[in-house]
Amino acid sequence: MESLSHIFVPLSLVATAVMAASAAIQARRFSLDLFGATVLGIVTAVGGGTLRDLLLGLTPVFWITDLRFLLVAVPSAMLSFYIAARMPTGNGRRLALLMYLDAIGLALFTLTGVQVALGAGVSPVLAIVIGCVTGTAGGMIRDLLCNITPSVLREDLYATISLAGGAAYLGFRQILGEPTATLAAFLLILLVRVVLLWRNPPRPDDAV
Repeated sequence: MESLSHIFVPLSLVATAVMAASAAIQARRFSLDLFGATVLGIVTAVGGGTLRDLLLGLTPVFWITDLRFLLVAVPSAMLSFYIAARMPTGNGRRLALLMYLDAIGLALFTLTGVQVALGAGVSPVLAIVIGCVTGTAGGMIRDLLCNITPSVLREDLYATISLAGGAAYLGFRQILGEPTATLAAFLLILLVRVVLLWRNPPRPDDAV
């Protein structure tokens, strides 16, 4: 894990900010207050990584030993809550922004999950699965707490994109080296997810 630290930490912090922001937007869509949005942002931002660490036996979990993640999650959630409050309602723009942020978070957390799993010494196949769990769990927690069906249960390709992206990262790493492989896999996951969102935009009845 030492060799990955210069890549892993920035990726994780950006992923934390993105997922906290997506949760705050969701909170605003469902009329939660600022405190509720902040709590939702925190649990969404650290949920996937927490489950990852528990599955790998890495305790205390990452945000207990490194407060930077909470220091990023809280202001990200609060700022996004106020931005969402100023966005017009009824046209699906907040939902669209949420979904694009979620796509970034899916890509980033998938890759960090794979990296942590490899650092913990698990097999490549299990590392891909752990990457998928890390990438999808935060969004699942966010949606369940808002009493809606998570994307991973509604969209067949959501988890598949994460699994394929994790596998692609391992393949790229053998050819391109660590930094380039991470960037290439991130762009691949993000591109596929965004293309699917373009082809299937939020429905009018989802435009809260």
